[in-house]
Amino acid sequence: MIAHLHGELARIGADFVVIDVGGVGYRVVSPVDVIAQMPLVGDEVKLVISTVVKEDSITLYGFIDEPQQSMFELLTTVSGIGPKVALSILGTLEVDTIISAISSESFIELNAAPGVGTKTAQRIVLELKEKITNLVWAQAARKKTTPDQQILNDAIEGLVALGYNRNDARSAAESAWKSTDDKRDTRVIITLALKTLAK
Repeated sequence: MIAHLHGELARIGADFVVIDVGGVGYRVVSPVDVIAQMPLVGDEVKLVISTVVKEDSITLYGFIDEPQQSMFELLTTVSGIGPKVALSILGTLEVDTIISAISSESFIELNAAPGVGTKTAQRIVLELKEKITNLVWAQAARKKTTPDQQILNDAIEGLVALGYNRNDARSAAESAWKSTDDKRDTRVIITLALKTLAK
């Protein structure tokens, strides 16, 4: 599972970008507002990634930050809502606006996204009204996170992306973070944590 991609922007398409990471080009589909925020080709770029695996394809979806990624993953849990419609919603509305619309049952705001009719908007509200609370709490917790805590969290997510159990990853990352003087380098923490996990 790819958690994020950090590399050189190699190409920009109508609904996708290609990110060159160590000579490998990753095609990443993104909302139009993310495409609009891309730097010039050749510049450095980092996107948070969600991977959707189907029988005949593996597609990477890229987002500016975790709240946007979380909303994409939440929207695709709604019956009848696939990645294309979720991207359309995220390309039209800010995450906070979507949360507000769902919480207040404002179908009209959700209708603003191409491909989202009244019935679809009602389904989104019905299926996500309770789930949205968890996302709101997660966003609030993230805003309170210190820089050091965020680096530790990134290391944990990196280990989870490598296939380790989250509890084991957290324990190893915390141990590595405490044992190193370089607490601002996620790669150092992951490297030390991997040594612990390999024992």
